[in-house]
Amino acid sequence: MTRDRGLTWLPGIDTARHYRRAWLLRDVRAGVVVTALLIPAGMGYAQVAGLPPEAGLYATIVPLLVYAVLGPSRILVLGPDSALAPIIAAAILPLALGDDDRAIALAGLLAIMVGAILVLGGLLRLGFVTDLLSKPIRVGYLNAVALLVIISQLPKLLGFSIESGSPFAQVAHIVEGILGGEVEPLAAAFGIGSLAVIIVLTWLRSPVPGVLVAVVVATLVTWMFGLAERMPMVGALPQGLPAPALGGLQWSDVAALALPAAGIALVAFTDSVVLSRTLAARRGESVDGSREMAAIGAANVAGGLFGGFPVSASSSRTPVAEQAGARTQLTGVVGALLIVAFMLLVPGLTAFLPEATLGAVVIAAASRLIDWRGFVRLVRMDRVDAFLSLAAFVGVLAVGVLEGIAVTIALSLLAFVNQSWRPYRAELGRVEGLRGYHDLTRYPEGERIPGVVIVRFDAPLFFANGGIFDDYVRSRVRAAGTGVHTVILAAEPITGIDTTAIDELIELDEYLASHGIRLILAEMKDPVVDVLRAYGVTDRFTPDRFAPTVGAAVDEITGTLRGDLQGTKWAGESGASDREGDAGDGDPGESGESGESGDSGGRTRPDEPGSSGR
Repeated sequence: MTRDRGLTWLPGIDTARHYRRAWLLRDVRAGVVVTALLIPAGMGYAQVAGLPPEAGLYATIVPLLVYAVLGPSRILVLGPDSALAPIIAAAILPLALGDDDRAIALAGLLAIMVGAILVLGGLLRLGFVTDLLSKPIRVGYLNAVALLVIISQLPKLLGFSIESGSPFAQVAHIVEGILGGEVEPLAAAFGIGSLAVIIVLTWLRSPVPGVLVAVVVATLVTWMFGLAERMPMVGALPQGLPAPALGGLQWSDVAALALPAAGIALVAFTDSVVLSRTLAARRGESVDGSREMAAIGAANVAGGLFGGFPVSASSSRTPVAEQAGARTQLTGVVGALLIVAFMLLVPGLTAFLPEATLGAVVIAAASRLIDWRGFVRLVRMDRVDAFLSLAAFVGVLAVGVLEGIAVTIALSLLAFVNQSWRPYRAELGRVEGLRGYHDLTRYPEGERIPGVVIVRFDAPLFFANGGIFDDYVRSRVRAAGTGVHTVILAAEPITGIDTTAIDELIELDEYLASHGIRLILAEMKDPVVDVLRAYGVTDRFTPDRFAPTVGAAVDEITGTLRGDLQGTKWAGESGASDREGDAGDGDPGESGESGESGDSGGRTRPDEPGSSGR
């Protein structure tokens, strides 16, 4: 048993011990198919990162082998990624000053630092940090990164080059080059033709990857017709295996790459864990996020030590492996070994691969990051999320990729603070024939209990929203007019309270008491009650000020039980009870069950499609 527990951090070894012969053919076949994508993608992303093409293959071989041993996901494929390449370029090129050897060394150092951050995060069980990049923010960020990659590859697609600069300057240079006749017709034909082949075969869902067809056809045509001298070529790769390339580094380089490393680690793990969990769920499996983080980190450290650069899970190559029938990480091992064979046996083959075709491969891959439909859905569903997504998009384009990461994280935190600062809040009332007490803005036919105001605040109470809570309750009391003698706080959604908010609660209680109104706390969670007790306010909020449910409080105040619920159902219930979070399980009419606070903010009516109407 102890030995088996030790293998939990070495899942590849455990898989090998229980490997089935029936999986072998599928894994090998998938490895061959994936290799056809790994080679051109690796070379292309290396060039986007400002590195020689072979660095992309080194960054593929070593991480695949390491992840095969340490990775918890059965079929996740690691490698260079279009979302990371622009960040890597922005981090290392200003420090390299045009020196290719120094750029490779800096990229390796960056991979080691990214890996170290991820390994440490995995050991400390920090997988939750991916929440710093919420979905709306990631949609905007990745849309911007995709656009940056496409802009950077357009000149290569058309056979000319431009000076580096801001995205807006690059677009201006591209337009000037096109209008100035700098387009190389032959290169443009290969580039646009290759892109068309990839798009069409992808659209037709061809079993043969469009990237493979485009690369093979372009290479064969170039070789057969002797076109290598007439347009830019990728060039022959150096013959050899991945090797350490970390010479000339200084401690100042570590300091300069610290922030980029943290940003890349966050982006790499966020994208990887989303893909990993999606695949695992599809296969009826589960993946530990922290172990995934540590495995990806170890793969990055190893890749950086042997001439590579930061990598993450590939959202384009992993689905290909899955569709090809991959069952285990042997698929990645086969891919890595085939790349090694390619570099040892036929490294000169890439001398006939047009750069325009490689640009088409990168553009096609980057275009998969674009999610305009996701942005449109955000506009329709939540304008705040849509604004945050657009702000992340504009931020990356306006201030740069590295700074854009900081902008996206800041926006994510801002979104969290905004939701907690100004959460949904509601006044609840009784709806004839419907169990529970419900939001009166959603149920305008609902009625207030005479002399009673029931309010709900859907967030933890803390220093930033305590005043808003206080003001809201007072506004509801004033709106109810004269005769109010009790305010019931439906406190179930309040999952926490800090000292500042407790002071606001005391101030509210004093205000209500001065007007002859009693404050009752219903359904308050025990941990929150414990905080009140620790703060020393139990002499104010005595046991009789707490109620197990809203309904129990109302029943005690009115001295009667609800008589309009016999034979009725909970909102949204069809047949069997489907209550979410109700505080009582009694029969209809009992104070426990009638106490369900009910409808959450923003939900549909029970007679509308999608109603959950508690």
